[in-house]
Amino acid sequence: MRPEKKFLVEEARARIGASNHVFFVNFTGVKVSDVAELRKALAEVGAEYHVAKNSIISIVSKELNMPDISEVFSGPTGIISGGSDEASVAKAVVNFFKTRENASIKLGVLGEKLMTKEEVEVLGSLPSMAEMRAKFLSLLSTPARQMVRVLFVRGEKLGEGSPAAEASAEPAPQA
Repeated sequence: MRPEKKFLVEEARARIGASNHVFFVNFTGVKVSDVAELRKALAEVGAEYHVAKNSIISIVSKELNMPDISEVFSGPTGIISGGSDEASVAKAVVNFFKTRENASIKLGVLGEKLMTKEEVEVLGSLPSMAEMRAKFLSLLSTPARQMVRVLFVRGEKLGEGSPAAEASAEPAPQA
């Protein structure tokens, strides 16, 4: 293998291998300004967009024991990888490509599972990990908050007729 090709393979292996998820996209008809917009959206979720030759992607996918992605190897292919939250990355990808006519999502790989375009779109419709954690914590704290409110109201009702409550209701002597 030529040194230039070896370098490209190593670079692609580093990008694809560092992530638990990879999305392959067709970027036909995407303008340079649009790619800048996509890269900005992906950077917000910690992901990156790169273009690679299909032969390089083929070599890397075999080296990394990825599922069979041979259907990707037609036409121009962009690679989206990185980011710790797969749903957020998929959401950014889906939002970008739904407004582009010729460009589209080819497929995705999540762990060892090959994902169709439709599955990537479903993943993109899920809430992000931060949103799910917030909802879960809200569910956990709601019963405790309600219990505290009940105890507080009950305590106020019990305290209305007590001598301590009547003493605190009298005005303080002024000097």
